[in-house]
Amino acid sequence: MALKKPNILVFMSDNQPADLLGCYGNDEIHTPHLDGLAGAGIRFDNAFCVNAMCSPCRASVLTGLMPSQHGIHTWLHDGVMAGWPDKWNAIGSFKSFPVILKEQGYLTALIGKYHLGSPFEPQNGFDHWVTFPHGHTLDFYNNTVIDGDQRYVFEGHTVDYFTDKSVEFLDAYDSAGGAPFFLFVPYNAPYGHWPAVKGRAKNRFAQLYDRTEMHSVPREGLSKATIDRFLQRLDEYSDDEEFAYHLRIPNDLETLRNYFSQMSMVDAGVGRILDALRRNDLSEDTLVVYTADHGFSLGHNGFWGHGQSTWPANAHRAAFSIPLLVARDGHIEPSRTCSTLTSQLDLFATLLDYVGLSTEDLNTRSDSRNFAPLLRGEPCHWRDAVFMEQEETRAVRTERWLYMKRFQGAPNHPMSDEMYDLTNDPHEKNNLANDPQHAPTAAELSARITAFFNDHSDPRYDLWKGGTTKSNSDKPWLWKDAWGDQWAPDFGDLD
Repeated sequence: MALKKPNILVFMSDNQPADLLGCYGNDEIHTPHLDGLAGAGIRFDNAFCVNAMCSPCRASVLTGLMPSQHGIHTWLHDGVMAGWPDKWNAIGSFKSFPVILKEQGYLTALIGKYHLGSPFEPQNGFDHWVTFPHGHTLDFYNNTVIDGDQRYVFEGHTVDYFTDKSVEFLDAYDSAGGAPFFLFVPYNAPYGHWPAVKGRAKNRFAQLYDRTEMHSVPREGLSKATIDRFLQRLDEYSDDEEFAYHLRIPNDLETLRNYFSQMSMVDAGVGRILDALRRNDLSEDTLVVYTADHGFSLGHNGFWGHGQSTWPANAHRAAFSIPLLVARDGHIEPSRTCSTLTSQLDLFATLLDYVGLSTEDLNTRSDSRNFAPLLRGEPCHWRDAVFMEQEETRAVRTERWLYMKRFQGAPNHPMSDEMYDLTNDPHEKNNLANDPQHAPTAAELSARITAFFNDHSDPRYDLWKGGTTKSNSDKPWLWKDAWGDQWAPDFGDLD
């Protein structure tokens, strides 16, 4: 009789840099459960997302593909949802990780934020479906939720709701039934945008941070790139209300304290779910992964939020660095760290291999690398670089260098490249892209970016070569400037 495959539990926070956890060195945050998870397994110290926006990263984790392959280059805009095709699934044409697991007999559950198409019915191989209708979180309280075929308002904090439902799932799980489970818990916190984190938090952890000095957050002036993006948005929308907070939040203590408290809400939720694993004797049978969709700048490098909060979009560490913790009681040696460069793409190949499935199921030209041998205690060195993209910015990060390459095909929107020496300038302040002394390195890194995207992009979604993006773009005017007024987003394969 074949041995039962391990269960998989994946937590994903919303808009969280790695250093918002105590286990990554932050002495002001209260995250005892996640710090304990790090101590129980492996902490990855150089894990990065592929794009600093919600939807592209979620799509990349579930498919193992870059945005230029799956076609989602920015967040799927709630405001255009009414124009989506009926029951639209943004990654429905790809074989996603939960689809593969379902085909292998797994029970699959999504309990949390979806943000990859129509949220009103199960998608992408998930049988158990609990989510809410939005990509944005305007308030953590009194949200409409989708619980299978039911919709109702939950008055409490949404993190508590998704935690309650995850605990219910585990308590009802019949381990004797033979089918392993994949439980995906993508929380909608700590989030970090107004109005959700404006003012003092209403949650039960607010008082922990009322006197926190926030020395763990750099206090910097706004960068020129932040101001330039804000001025662009004024031209685009003729209304500064939606975007003015990008200029007002940095260095705002009350907002920072609110954001930290939402992280503690996530930590408490993780703790309750891990307790449910132990209570139901599932800890040794379950691989636990904690990560984030993408990082988030809290004023680092002079901007707040995502990589596209500046003009041009950036690939600085704060917006692209993500936590990655992996543990399994009795199977993964505790208290280990890994400094190898890791992409969130790598979860796809790694989890397939870990549960004994062939990585031949990887989608075409996936750059997902397998670090499952590391989880089994074997030597594993798999990357010397990670690649990232943010519409008009493509980047490569190596152990020594960060290079941001800018699209040069829009005549009315010139941009310049950036390069940082991470050994001598770890905070990425001194742009060396035009320094003659470093010209050979700049040329090498620029060529490496070009080669990577030539090899991995799907022509349909390669914005730099006339391709498009699904649903919406952050800067449609840029691509119209490059490719003509006929350029427009589409919805991909609808069959």
